[in-house]
Order: sequence, then structure tokens, then C-alpha cells
Amino acid sequence: MFRRFLRWALLGVAWSCGLGNCPAAAPQTSPPGAWPLFRGNSLATGVAGSTLPDRLELLWTFAAEKESFQTTAAIADGTVYAGTAEGKLYSIDLASGKKRWVFSTELGFSASPAVSDRRVFVGDSDGKFYCVDAASGKPLWKFSTDAEINSSPNFFRDRVLFGSQDSRLYCLEAATGRLVWKYESQDQIRCFPTIVGSRALVAGCDGRLHVIDLDNGQSVAAAPLDAPTGCAPAVLENRVFVGTEGNVFLAIDLPTAKVVWSYENPRRAAPFRASAAVTPEAILVGSRDKLLHALDPKTGRTLWEFTTKGHVDSSPVVVGQRVFFGSADGRIYGLDRKTGREVWRFEAGGSVDASPAVAAGRMVIGSDAGNLYCFGAREAVSGQRSEK
Repeated sequence: MFRRFLRWALLGVAWSCGLGNCPAAAPQTSPPGAWPLFRGNSLATGVAGSTLPDRLELLWTFAAEKESFQTTAAIADGTVYAGTAEGKLYSIDLASGKKRWVFSTELGFSASPAVSDRRVFVGDSDGKFYCVDAASGKPLWKFSTDAEINSSPNFFRDRVLFGSQDSRLYCLEAATGRLVWKYESQDQIRCFPTIVGSRALVAGCDGRLHVIDLDNGQSVAAAPLDAPTGCAPAVLENRVFVGTEGNVFLAIDLPTAKVVWSYENPRRAAPFRASAAVTPEAILVGSRDKLLHALDPKTGRTLWEFTTKGHVDSSPVVVGQRVFFGSADGRIYGLDRKTGREVWRFEAGGSVDASPAVAAGRMVIGSDAGNLYCFGAREAVSGQRSEK
């Protein structure tokens, strides 16, 4: 199902040459019943196709003792896949919160898993990239890079793509792990590789936005970011939106590869480590300045700001008329996305740097304290309990 979804999305936008002469990318949401990728879909829009109930309640908590959930979960076929910083990848039933299986590595996960064609893909801090069977957790193949993997995977046709701190973007056969090509950059690649048509967009620690031909792995074009970043480039229509460690958030025009506008907090400039959620009405992004910012997509003008008591490394997710995200203050917030008014809050306790995953009427998000939370409508679920 997810391969068909991604193939449909990719065929909808095709780039004829470089950043120029490309049609606008239509707004894209995640599949309603799944959250297969770090930002929900291949364009990294952070917009959910699923709805959530008006009254959001805690359905279950999965507790991983002496572990921490610092990355975003993937959801597919009624199953949650979530990795911990201590090197365990859990498969958890979405309805009940019961553990199905666990896959362990020697070092931890700082990259989110992704799901395609009944397989789960994820890289670890030892530079190993794994493919495991989604139903059983049985390892299918392993590919080694030369450094830690922070980049969450994306898919193109029958291939899987991810970056590594060894400065390379890798393209492998999804079924076998065979190397198809690798792209060499000048510094670490920590970001999720966004895919538009037959091109990959990679925001690198070398301070450039790379445009790569997905058929052969060759560079097509590059746009200056002027600072390193690990954020996913989010695509809306004919623009790319991405923040940097240089305290600046940028909007880049796809046809010309030029910066359309840039934003920096005039009161307290701080790095952007969260990826943006992008809609035609507002660009929503968190920062180390402890704020969630809503910016005008055309001008970068501030529409509203919401203040938390901790840095916001959690990438926001838009669900209907609300936006959800976590903060290092130990809270998960729900805001009205037009006004920034708080409409929901959950006290998680530990720092929440992971981002929400939204599918099938549920929202799943983890905390550094080792708890994975699932929210939804309580009346729709019975017999829930916590699972250790």
C-alpha cells in the first residue's frame, strides 16, 4: 500500500532539469491509516492525512525502562515502530500498546524508522543500516557506512535512500540492500532526504541544499544555506523551507534556487533543529529559542508565536485545524494552527524531542524518559493497559 502511495506521489511531480522548469509540488499529506516516514510523506510536509478526535485522551503508555525515545515513530498496518537511544527497535500494537517484538543493536538509534512493503528500515549510531521484516522483526539484510546515521530513510521506486555522517547519501535496493549509487558531499548528511519527482533534496552540514538525480546519483544543482543543518527540507508548491544551525529559517524558490526570504528571531536568535510543517496558510517550525513560530509562506512575516519553557526540537505535525509538537519542558502541546491558541496539553515529564506520528485516528509520540504515548478517542478503544 505504501509503495503505491509513494509511487503515485512521485509521479505527480517531475523535474525536467535541475531546479528549473519544474511544476509546483502539490500539497501532500500522509496516508490516513499510516505514518510511514519521518515527516509523514516524501515531501516532508508534516501534514497528517488522518484526523484526531476533538477530545484527545491518553489511550496507552509503553514504558521502556532505562531507555529513551528521542526519534519519531513510524506507523503502518496497525503497528507502531519506535527506536530508542539505547539500541532497541520496538514493534507495538497500535490498538493495545502491547509489544509484538524487539530488534536490538549494539548502539542506539538517532534516526527514525521508515516502513515500506512490509519491511522496516532504520540506521543506528554505529553506522549500520538495517532492514527487518515488519511482522516478525527478523533481520533481512544489513548495510555498513563509515559513520553514525542520523538520517531517516525515504523511498524512490524500489529503492531506499538515507544519509550518513560519513558525508554520503546512499541509494540501495530496498529488497536486497545492494548499493545502487552513493553521492559524496563535503560534510555530514543528517537530514531526511526529501523526494520530489526524480530528484532528492538534501540539506547538508556543508551549508548547501543539494539537488540529486535519483536515477544516477549525480548532482543537478545546489543552493546556499550558509550554515549546517540536519533539518528535512519541506516542500510546498514551488518552494523549499528549511532552518539551519545559523539561527536562520529559509524559503528557497525551486525554479531559480534563490532565497525568497529568511527569518531570524530578532529578540533571541537560536538554531533551528526541528523540521517545518508546511501549509498554504502558514509555515510552522520550532526553534531552540523555546518558541513555535508560524510564518507567512510568501513573505516570512511572523503570524504568531507560542512560547514554551524549553527548546523545541520536536518537529510539528498539522492535523486538521490543529498543530501538535513536543518541548524540552516535558509537555506535548496542541494549538489552533490559525491563531496559536493552546487547545490541548499533556504533561509527559521527560523532555519531548521526538515528533508526533499521526495515523488511523491516533497520535503517537515518545519522551526522553522512556515513555511512548498514544492518544486518541477513549470510547473507540477498550481494554487498554500499559506494557513494559
